[in-house]
Amino acid sequence: MSENSDNDDERWLIVKGRRWRRTDPALEPSVIEELKSRLGAARNAVKQAKKRGAENDLAEARRRVNVAKHGLGERGEYWWEMSVEDRRQRAETALNELR
Repeated sequence: MSENSDNDDERWLIVKGRRWRRTDPALEPSVIEELKSRLGAARNAVKQAKKRGAENDLAEARRRVNVAKHGLGERGEYWWEMSVEDRRQRAETALNELR
């Protein structure tokens, strides 16, 4: 398998030999865009909290990363084992928590 390829079922992305779950394709592009934006902000907050040594802020930033990843379907229950409605609800719930 090549370094940055996916497997046949499009559920996984392979990067440098490591398998990562893909974003749920049933989500609306605007929902994906907002979740990814909030994920990026949370990852930046993790970096800043580490730099400051702020443990409480670090824990909150990591929680927000986790919420965004769940909303995107990249963590938690496999999106391909859920109904489309449940998948969309999971994303909306994550967005509401991150807003």
